[in-house]
Amino acid sequence: MKKSAAPDLTGLPSHGLGTASLSWWGTLAFMLIEGTGFALSIFVYLYLMVMAPRWPLDAALPDLLAGTILTVFLLASLVPNILLARWARNQDLLKVRVGLIAMSLLGIVPLILRAFEFPAMHIKWDQNAYGSIVWVMLGLHTTHILTDLVETLVLTWLMFSQHGDNRRRYGDVSDNAMYWNFVVATWLPMYACLYWVPRL
Repeated sequence: MKKSAAPDLTGLPSHGLGTASLSWWGTLAFMLIEGTGFALSIFVYLYLMVMAPRWPLDAALPDLLAGTILTVFLLASLVPNILLARWARNQDLLKVRVGLIAMSLLGIVPLILRAFEFPAMHIKWDQNAYGSIVWVMLGLHTTHILTDLVETLVLTWLMFSQHGDNRRRYGDVSDNAMYWNFVVATWLPMYACLYWVPRL
């Protein structure tokens, strides 16, 4: 019996994009784990609220301005982020470089706004249970903003280096854009809990 010739696989890419990439699945798994952490913090917040005689405990209602500006800014940042993901899928190096610079700058602004948000809560982290959970929630989300900013800065450097036209880097940029969408999406229920639930 004649053996069939093995197919020639030399033309196949060495790295897949999207669901064909292991890093995409790793990013998704990371988001599921971190999303559980966000959900638990919201659950703790609501549990403490139900158990407390009044809410918030020994503090004025949080000021809406800083948190609302941050929320609007995060939602607006989705537009360039979605464009960046599209450019990465199309492997358009010039546009990806521009998009990464834009997202790096847009990643710094929420950290500045967050610096105004902590004092707007009118409570210290160690004052009582309300203060503790508020600071945990803000700190948890701030850590994720910072994590994405660092990754975006590293990817920006890589895309301007000799690694820039490596096909795998486009997948990394696309995965990072997906993670930013997650950072924005997780903030919305936290914003509702921190700013609007106490006003109900």
